[in-house]
Amino acid sequence: MLFSTKAEYGVRLMVELGRRAGTTAPEEAEPVALATVAEAELLPLSYLEHLVAKLRQADLVSSVRGAHGGYRLAKPAREIAMLDVVEALEGPVAPMECFHTEREGRVLCSHEVDGDRACATKLLWTRVHGGVTKALAGTSLAELVEFADAAAATAALPEPVA
Repeated sequence: MLFSTKAEYGVRLMVELGRRAGTTAPEEAEPVALATVAEAELLPLSYLEHLVAKLRQADLVSSVRGAHGGYRLAKPAREIAMLDVVEALEGPVAPMECFHTEREGRVLCSHEVDGDRACATKLLWTRVHGGVTKALAGTSLAELVEFADAAAATAALPEPVA
């Protein structure tokens, strides 16, 4: 299953906002200009503007207007699941074009037109969907921020002298 650059860049945007907020409560965090995120992550600013609009609609980020304005997380990083971020950017997770989930959690397959014949691959794609959504739902933004901080700290260490 491939996610588009919307998910990749959007998650990177959220991690950068989370890193800059640190342990500060979201409403007290300094807003971050998208240009700052674009420069730090080497991402196109115009694309981030498009993504942040979707993240705002999903109440995952908030904006602050003015000279020192920008964006910040709308809630603590530990309360933001990657499933929410990916679905805000990509829409519902579906491993195949024919795969659809209803609000009640039922899985529908467009190949089951009349309902009298089961789709032979529905079980497989239901399991794939369950695995992907479980992984995304079980991963918080706080975990990614911690991972990014640890990786940055390791990269900053000097090389051992032989």
